Parts: sequence; C-alpha cells; structure tokens
Amino acid sequence: MRHIAVLTSGGDAPGMNAAIRAVTRVAVDHGLRVSGVRDGYAGLTTGHFQPLGRRDVGGVVHRAGTMLGSARHPAFAEPEVQARAIEQMRAAEIDGLVVIGGNGSQCGAHALSQAGWPTVGVASTIDNDLWGSDRTIGFDSATTVAVEAVDRLRATATSHHRIFVVEVMGRGCGDIAVHAAMAGGAEECLLPETVYDVDTVCARVLDSYQRKGHAIVVIAEGAPPGATGLAERLRAGRAAVGLEHVEVRESILGHVQRGGSPTVADRVLASRLGDGAVHALIRGEHGVLVGLRDGHVTTTPLAQVAGRTKGPDPTLVRLMNVLER
Repeated sequence: MRHIAVLTSGGDAPGMNAAIRAVTRVAVDHGLRVSGVRDGYAGLTTGHFQPLGRRDVGGVVHRAGTMLGSARHPAFAEPEVQARAIEQMRAAEIDGLVVIGGNGSQCGAHALSQAGWPTVGVASTIDNDLWGSDRTIGFDSATTVAVEAVDRLRATATSHHRIFVVEVMGRGCGDIAVHAAMAGGAEECLLPETVYDVDTVCARVLDSYQRKGHAIVVIAEGAPPGATGLAERLRAGRAAVGLEHVEVRESILGHVQRGGSPTVADRVLASRLGDGAVHALIRGEHGVLVGLRDGHVTTTPLAQVAGRTKGPDPTLVRLMNVLER
C-alpha cells in the first residue's frame, strides 16, 4: 500500500472534512501518497483526482460540508461503471480507497470490494442509520442544530401560547427526532419506526397544551402524516376541546441541519474513524466499514452493512415516551 485515495459521497455531513484531514495526515505519516477524489463516485469514474498533503487539509477541521465535493451517482450501481472507476485508479497508481459516507456510499464501496479492489468505508451520515456503527459522523452536529431550533421555537410557543410541530431530518430513521425531542423537552415525538394513531396523538398534544399553555411536537421526516399533515389535523381538532383560538404552526428544519460547524464530538469521531480507515488498509483489512461500537473503533464487513439500516435504540425510545408530556 503506497498510494490511497479518499472520497466523500452522498449527503454531506458535518465532520467529513475532519475525516479527510485525518485520512490524509495519518497516511502521510506512514509514508503513503494520498489523492482526493472530486465529487464522489462521479469523480472516481472520470479520474478526477487531486494530490493531498498535510498542508492541503489545513484549516478544514471546523468547516461543514466536504472540501472534496459530493454527488449522487446512481449509474455507479452498474458493473461496467465500477470497472471504469477501477481502471481510473489503476491508471493513477492508486492502491486502496477510503469511502466516507452513508448507506448508499457503502453499497458502492462493497461493490468495489467484491470486484477485488481494496476498499474501506467510514461511517458518515447525519441520519445515524448505518449498520455497523453506534454513531456516525454528522449525527451529533445535526442533532445539536435540531435541539437549538426546538429551544428557540419553545420560547415563541411559550410567549404566544402556540403549538409548534417541528420536522427534523433522518429519512426513514427517527434517531435525530428521538434525541431532539428528549433534549428539547418536547411534549410528543413521532417516529417512522413506531405505530401510532394520529387522532390519539392529537388528543394528547391538545391535552398537554391545556395543562401548559404551549406544546412542541417533534416529528421525523419519514413519519406520517408529516409536519404539515399533523398541523392540519391539530387545527381540525381544536374546536372540539375549546381551543379554536390556538395557533398551530409547523416548522420544517430541512437541510439547515447539515450546515454549520461540526461539534467537538463529530470532529473527534471523524478523526478517530479516519485514522482507523488508514490503519485498516495498511494491515490489509479490506471490504470493511470503520465505525464506533461501545466507544471503540471497530470494523464490520461491508457485506453486513450494505443495504442494511438501523433505527433508534429501543431503550431510548421508551425513556423518551416516559419523559414527554
């Protein structure tokens, strides 16, 4: 292993730059050359490489997003496209690849590994839904933004005696919602992993409002009926309990959760996982995802990771249900 490449793929996540920095500087420290791949798998397919040295990754650890760029590249699922990417790496005399990203990115990493190319994944997605890691790069930062938003909206809800429905990101995973609801003291939290009756939820929210004079509901983006749908149902049910005067507002946080400086936790996690990825390649351990389990940097075969997702910790969900309302 003399020359490795690193790419970021899929949705950007705060902390990706810290991971790129760690991969580069740890590899250089071990006498390896490093190339950055521009714009994920799209750049890998076209051979869009740039040399990376210690100074090239200076001053990036605090920056959100990814200095290498990212892109969705559905065509990479095709074997001939993967073969083209491998040929580009061979032509550039690259010996191994580090893929920083979430589930879709690791599916691509698994495909390259199956094709015989030394590839190691790094767990990075704000959704925290990637199998093989208790925490993924970007999750803590995204959750921190969500909690800050809940805190600010609660101030308005309390001052104006309103109900706010706050939708957070996560696709089909409710982990951001669970953490934001618990840390933000929400009266209700809806997750895509749980079954619930919307009318019952609305009744509980309105009951909370009657007792407190305000209410905050956190809903994951993959949970029905969505923030707008839930707000409409709450408005429709106000009159039945004498609350027709109460304003119900929805706030969809969206991609703002991906922006901003990564938290300390994400910077440290990204640095640890980047280091782990380089050492995995050096010792000849390929076709694995580098993640965090029980506080330790570990590896999980990409065959167990690709196409597989996880949801929130059930014990945390139970605790949230006890604490809310």
